[in-house]
Amino acid sequence: MRIAQIAPPWLPVPPPKYGGTELVVSYLTEELVRRGHEVTLFAPADSKTSANLFSSLPKSLRGRIDFKSKSLFPMLQYIECFARAGQFDMIHNHGQFETFFLAELIKTPVVHTIHGSYDGLTTSPDRMQTLTRFKNHNFVSISGAQRRGFPELNYAGTVFNGINIHEFNYSKKKGNYLFWISRMAPDKGPIDAIKAAQKLKMELKISAAINSVNLEYYQNKVKPLIDGKLIKFNGEVAHKDKSKVYKNALCTLFPIHWEEPFGLVMIESMACGTPVIAYNRGSVSEVVRDGVTGFIIDPDNKNRPKKGSWVIKKQGIAGLVEAVRRVGEIDRQMCRKHVEENFTVNRMVDRYEKIYEKILGQIKEKNKSNTVLADYSFL
Repeated sequence: MRIAQIAPPWLPVPPPKYGGTELVVSYLTEELVRRGHEVTLFAPADSKTSANLFSSLPKSLRGRIDFKSKSLFPMLQYIECFARAGQFDMIHNHGQFETFFLAELIKTPVVHTIHGSYDGLTTSPDRMQTLTRFKNHNFVSISGAQRRGFPELNYAGTVFNGINIHEFNYSKKKGNYLFWISRMAPDKGPIDAIKAAQKLKMELKISAAINSVNLEYYQNKVKPLIDGKLIKFNGEVAHKDKSKVYKNALCTLFPIHWEEPFGLVMIESMACGTPVIAYNRGSVSEVVRDGVTGFIIDPDNKNRPKKGSWVIKKQGIAGLVEAVRRVGEIDRQMCRKHVEENFTVNRMVDRYEKIYEKILGQIKEKNKSNTVLADYSFL
């Protein structure tokens, strides 16, 4: 199969540090190539891939204000893919909304995986209106929770994100510190993690990417809580170094404040044998097995799926604290096994291949029907 993969323009593929979407695109692209598909990756030129790489961008755009303020640079990347659409059997877009408009102009099927949320709360009005306009396109959800934000989209299937299990070393020995890793932002819940650590009087290691949008939040809200003794900030950890920090932690805290549609942090942590303690938001209940690979905590009294059905009955920070105290009940080997059975690259790519084949099959059947109608039209 000839497949085009369209990556975001902001980071190289794979990302050297933070970058969930770019990491998934890299995993998917490399495995498709390994399976014999002819893959072209449309990504920044500083990407590394065994696929055919095309880029109109000499370097990824994150941090380059002169580029990011000019929206035509990404469009120059996307138009090249659609201008060459006849060379591909399938075009797979990873979250770039501009491509919806271009997809209307070609015959090659396009499938969209939006790696963020589209619940009308965290998604801008223009994007919600764009989704509404193009809701009949082929979409792939990355969790059931993501679908709740926009159930009317034409979903070709759900594919959980997967990781290369061999990049994450398992350790059966539990560590003695708490770990929080993410993008530094209020919706990722760093302050909840800090407050839980303070109540427990336990060391918390924080690793985070800080962008210009959230720099003020970090400096005014989070940084004053970092004392370098109990609460330690280790900067942005490189992908190759994640495994060591995960596997030596007692557990990973994931107290998110938004409906996160997946969350690679959870499966990366569990792959190392480290349990996850997370708020019941977004896809958490689909990824973490409560009482088996970690604990799920209701963040508040608001109605939400499966509310109150968890092992830990306390809510919010009090729930995080109790869960940490009981984390020794979790079998670290079960954490690893859970990822091996559900969240590997192979499983992810198996599902994407089936979706590609499903879409192409539907087009073939539609063309057959049109041909039959045409044969009788002259009678």
